[in-house]
Amino acid sequence: MRKFSLLLILGLIPLLNHAQNIEIPLDTTVTTQHSATINGKSIDYTAETGFMPLWNEDREPIASLFYTYYKRSGVKNTENRPLVISFNGGPGSASVWMHIAYTGPRVLKIDDEGFPIQPYGIKDNPHSILDVADIVFVNPVNTGYSRAIPNEEGKINREKFFGVNADIQYLAEWLNTFVTRKNRWLSPKYLIGESYGTTRVSGLALELQNSQWMYLNGVILVSPTEIGLDREGPVEIANRLPYFAAAAWYHKALPQELQQKDLDELLPEVEDYAINELLPVLVKGGFIEDSRKQQVAEKMAYYSGIDKKVILQNNLEVPFRYFWKDLLREEGGFTVGRLDSRYRGIDAKEAGDNPDYNVELTSWLHSFTPAINYYLREELDFKTDLKYNMFGPVHPWDRSGNNTGENLRQAMAQNKNLDVLIQSGYFDGATTYFNAKYSMWQLDPSGKMKDRLSFKGYRSGHMMYLRNEDLKKANDDLREFIQNSLPGEEPAKY
Repeated sequence: MRKFSLLLILGLIPLLNHAQNIEIPLDTTVTTQHSATINGKSIDYTAETGFMPLWNEDREPIASLFYTYYKRSGVKNTENRPLVISFNGGPGSASVWMHIAYTGPRVLKIDDEGFPIQPYGIKDNPHSILDVADIVFVNPVNTGYSRAIPNEEGKINREKFFGVNADIQYLAEWLNTFVTRKNRWLSPKYLIGESYGTTRVSGLALELQNSQWMYLNGVILVSPTEIGLDREGPVEIANRLPYFAAAAWYHKALPQELQQKDLDELLPEVEDYAINELLPVLVKGGFIEDSRKQQVAEKMAYYSGIDKKVILQNNLEVPFRYFWKDLLREEGGFTVGRLDSRYRGIDAKEAGDNPDYNVELTSWLHSFTPAINYYLREELDFKTDLKYNMFGPVHPWDRSGNNTGENLRQAMAQNKNLDVLIQSGYFDGATTYFNAKYSMWQLDPSGKMKDRLSFKGYRSGHMMYLRNEDLKKANDDLREFIQNSLPGEEPAKY
C-alpha cells in the first residue's frame, strides 16, 4: 500500500530520440512507502526509484543508471542488515525479471506454473527476501531506463559499456557511489545475477574487492552461464544428456519404466551415465567401436526421448535446437522452449531441425512488459517518456577476456567470508542445470573451498521462480543462504 511519494530532480540531460528531445534524469529520486505480508510477517518498507550518475575520471557524468531500492522500515542499525544487489543478464536485459517475479516485494500476476493471464497486473510477493535483506535492482546502460550520456559531439564511447570487462568495471564504480550515498558500507553485501548476470556478478566479486575495496558475504548465481570456464568438446556433449532426460520426463516422452521414477531418482542415474560411460566413449571420437557406438546411441535414446537413428546420424551429438524441434514432433507436432522446456510452441511446419521462435520468451514478454510499465509508473510514481528497454541495444558485445569464473574463485580465496550459491531449473535448455553443477565442480580445482559452494535445483526452467512452488522454495533457499553466510564477529582468516 503506497502512502506518499517524494520527487527530487538534480539534473536532466536531453536525449535526441526519434526527432524529439526526451530528457534523461541524471540524479533523480522518487520515494514511496508500502507495507506487505512477507514470510508470514507484516513488513513496512520504502521503495526508492531513480537515476544515479556514473562518473568518468574527470568526474563528468557519462551515464545515468536507473535503479529501484527496497529498504525495510524501522531498521536502526544497517550494519547488521544485509544488502542484496541484483542484476539480470542478456547482456542487454533489464532488471525486470527478478525484480517483479522473484525477490522483490511485488510480483506479476501469472498462473501457478508461470503462464500469462489477463487482465495483466501485479500482486504482493509473500515469499520476498525483503524480510531479511534490503534489495537494489540495477539496470546497466541501455537497459530499463538507463542510458549513456552523449559527449559534446553527440557520441557515446561504446567501449566503456558494452563488453564483459567494461561492464564489470563501470558497474563497480557505480556501486561505490550507490553504497556511499545510501550509507551501506558497513552492511553485509550480496550480489545476485541471473543468466549473463552470473558472468557480471562473478567478475564484480573480484573487481569490487580489488578496485573499490568492497568485500562481499555472498554471490548467488541464478541459471549461470559458463562464466569463462572451458567445457568444449566431449564434456559439452555429454553434459547435455541430463537436461534432455529432464525435459523428456516432463513431457512424458521417456519409456514407462523411467516415467515411473521421480525426477530426483532419474537425474542422478542419467548424470552417472553421462560422466562415467558416455564421456569416455565421446573422447574416442571417430575411433569408437561400432558395437559400442550402437550401445551408446540406444542408451542415449532411452534417456532422451530422441530416436536412436537420429542420434547415430548426428554422431552422438544431438544439437539443442534439434532436440527442441524433435522431442514432440510425433506428439502433436509441438516444439518445446529453449529457456524453459515446459513451454510448447507451434511452427509453420513440423519438418525442420530448429523451432521458428522461442516460445517461452514470447510468453514471458506477454506478462512482464505490461506489468513493469504499470508498476513503475502507477505504484512507484516514477514517470518518464523514456522507453523501458526489456532488451536494450548493447551489441556488438565484446566477449573477449572472459575470466569471470577464475575471478570469482580468486575473490573467494582472498575473502574467507565469501560464499556462493548456485540455483538452476532442471528444464532450462539454455544454461542447463548439469552445466551449472559442472561449473561449481570446476570453479575451485583445489577443492579447499567446496564447503562454501552449494547448488539448488528446481522443477522449472531458466526463471525457476515463475512456478509458484519454486518461487517459495527458491526464496527460502536464498533466505537460508543469507542467514548462514553472516559470519557474526568471527575473524576472516584461514
